Amino acid sequence: MTPRERLTTVLKGGIPDCVPVAPDFSNMIPAKLTGRPFWDLYLYQRIPIWEAYIRCARYFDIDAVMDGYFPLSFPEENGDPTPWETFIVSRSQTRLVTQRSYLDGGKRIWAPTVSVYHVADSPAHHVKPATVHLPDVPERFEPLEGVQPVDRGPEGLKRVKALMGDQGLVGVSAASTAALGTEEAIYDYYDHPELHETWAAERVERAEKRIARILAMEVKPDFLCVGGSGTLVYQSVEIFRQLALPAVKRAIELATAAGLPTHVHSCGPEAALVKIMAEETGLTVIDPLEVHASHGDCVLKDLKKAFGHKLTLKGNLHTTDVMLRGTVEDVRRESRRAIDDAKEGGRFILSTGDQCGRDTPFENLFAMVETARTYGRY
Repeated sequence: MTPRERLTTVLKGGIPDCVPVAPDFSNMIPAKLTGRPFWDLYLYQRIPIWEAYIRCARYFDIDAVMDGYFPLSFPEENGDPTPWETFIVSRSQTRLVTQRSYLDGGKRIWAPTVSVYHVADSPAHHVKPATVHLPDVPERFEPLEGVQPVDRGPEGLKRVKALMGDQGLVGVSAASTAALGTEEAIYDYYDHPELHETWAAERVERAEKRIARILAMEVKPDFLCVGGSGTLVYQSVEIFRQLALPAVKRAIELATAAGLPTHVHSCGPEAALVKIMAEETGLTVIDPLEVHASHGDCVLKDLKKAFGHKLTLKGNLHTTDVMLRGTVEDVRRESRRAIDDAKEGGRFILSTGDQCGRDTPFENLFAMVETARTYGRY
């Protein structure tokens, strides 16, 4: 089977030729593999990060599950008419800092946060200037020049799917399990209980409109992403049920009716979320199922026994103790353990408990893939 065939079989509940394997190296490993400064990808888009991911997937020959890395956008969704411009407000050999501003009556108004682009790390957005020892209003700035244009619309998705080919599946975001993700959002939630129902309804409406646009495209994604990083970190299960679940359920209903699988990624504690999604929705696949030692609460064997007949589980090798710091034999052993715990009856994709760090040894990634291809036979 090709990776695409293997994944499609598993997501439909069938038995593939072997356990699919899709370590999560969503951005740092692909960026490192290019040999470029990371800001070349994240800021200048000389190689967009989603294209670097596809190159990386081919390099390691994984069964690629590209869950939302391509930021599909539609003109109708851009609700901010502010004529923002982006400037470099600080540069060194190790980082670039950008800040947005616009002119209002001849006066330049600066955004309250900056973005920090590192030479060999992922960028940090929405950072308060004081955090990186910069003033709120920059003392000097220079135009940001040389950014390569990329098409994030339907034609861009068509190109990305062609690049992926048989190496895997391409998904785009349609909704999110995470309604709260910042300190400010948490304060807003408790300060405005009268708006909770409105917020939940607005999320449903946005999901419906976005999915309608996606389904109207000539070339559609292979699946829809409805998850959100750290779903149960910034919000309780009760808040998730109140604000996010209605839109997520609706998105899954619409996707299922259109024949599209659905995917949840939610790092951090996730056991309660797995139970809800399995018992109350028609979700197709969920990851990364982090274990206790990685600030998660998932036991793969138990989740397989309880919910493996209802949805596909994707996980869950420890990204630091095993993938980053472990030996090749550690990776093989833990890969075999995960396969033993979850491959029965199919509906399992061998993966990692969240994103692999930049310095994860390549031999460990190759060992994980090789174990799935050999030990993961049915």
